[in-house]
Amino acid sequence: MCESADVNVTVLGLGLIGGSLLRALAARGHRVTGYDVDGSAAAAAGFPVAGTIPAALADASVAVLAVPLPALAGVGAELAGFPGIVTDVTSVKGPARAAVAHPRFVGGHPMAGTESSGFAASDPHLFDGCAWVLCLEPETDLDDWLTLAGLITSLGARVVPATAAEHDQAVARISHVPHLLATALSGLLEGQAQAATLAAGSFRDGTRVAATRAELIAAMCGGNAGPTAENLSTVIGALSAYRDALGAEDPIAALTPLLERPGLLRREWPATTFSTVEVEPDPAALLALGRAGGWLTEIGPVLVGKRPETDRSGS
Repeated sequence: MCESADVNVTVLGLGLIGGSLLRALAARGHRVTGYDVDGSAAAAAGFPVAGTIPAALADASVAVLAVPLPALAGVGAELAGFPGIVTDVTSVKGPARAAVAHPRFVGGHPMAGTESSGFAASDPHLFDGCAWVLCLEPETDLDDWLTLAGLITSLGARVVPATAAEHDQAVARISHVPHLLATALSGLLEGQAQAATLAAGSFRDGTRVAATRAELIAAMCGGNAGPTAENLSTVIGALSAYRDALGAEDPIAALTPLLERPGLLRREWPATTFSTVEVEPDPAALLALGRAGGWLTEIGPVLVGKRPETDRSGS
């Protein structure tokens, strides 16, 4: 396992996430090279941008694929002879795992972003305190995984160990379905000028991510179609129950018990009390930490992490 200081990293794709990663790595002393089909904005900002992928990979020890899911296989194929570690930042991990055939690939996903896109929207502080999933599979080299974990924690992010399948189920619940719900809610504004004038905090908070470009929402949800459809069905079932309650003789009495448990879950999120734990550098122990809602904060001779004091995942 190498130390996280002064890692030579190539970032392929310089949009919001890739550009922010380029900035964050450079700000923390890592050597960086970027590549994009149009890297002019990053170059104008003073960052080294290569003209080709092979040139960008020269001397790099880590390559980050920060391209949309549909482009992942094509870009990944150009890393066939690259000897270093390969990771990605796409929002779906099962398809990414299948698309990138590199023997040192470790899937990753920073849970950070905005409704904006492009290098102009990039921010070196985008990953401060964010949860960053790093996938542990049977084929994953643990030393490579720990090297990436050290690099990611050096950016101020929290490394959450998970399998690709676990990640895809989780993000369907907390990201992909919410994107679809936000767009559905935004559609209620169609032809409703008065409603648009009256809309305030609840509408704003519930629809923020609907401003994301449609092709990006389609790529994340369509790329994770199975888990997204499964969890969307659960939400549709809840909404159907609310609609039925509204038709009851006493809709207030019918709605109240349906709303109590979801309200409690939201009030208890996020957790506020955590235990500091030392974790064995073992895949089973790391995955157990992730499944308990925990994460790693320090990578060194001892792995240090945080775990919620109350695991409500089964409550």
